[in-house]
Amino acid sequence: MRAVVQTVGRASVTVDGEVVGAISDGLLVLLGVTHTDTAETARTMARKVHELRILDDERSAAEVGAPILVVSQFTLYGDARKGRRPSWTAAAPAEVAEPLVGAVVEALRQRGARVETGRFRAHMLVESVNVGPRTVLLDLCGGA
Repeated sequence: MRAVVQTVGRASVTVDGEVVGAISDGLLVLLGVTHTDTAETARTMARKVHELRILDDERSAAEVGAPILVVSQFTLYGDARKGRRPSWTAAAPAEVAEPLVGAVVEALRQRGARVETGRFRAHMLVESVNVGPRTVLLDLCGGA
């Protein structure tokens, strides 16, 4: 499982002209799932995102109650080492990825986080205003 975590002043996801998720002063998480990810990987990712000391004064979303917008992003597993057309073979198929993205969201909520989401398998317009900017890549390497 991979996540790109960004500090944002605001972020939103729009699908077919409707805002389906929006936050202010929190974290935007672009989340990718690979074939070897499990429910345990999802719980670990949720903990890492929630406790990541990326906010002002090296504080975490868990400490300050910052909201989190989670957006599924299979393209985080794109491989363009050969040629110009990325391969997506490392990305888990939708039927595997969707429940695991949901598991990350649920684990964050169980930890007390306010979580908004995009819409799985939809064409999403993701807008964000980065703060800092501060961006971190979390890569759990298939559950490690």
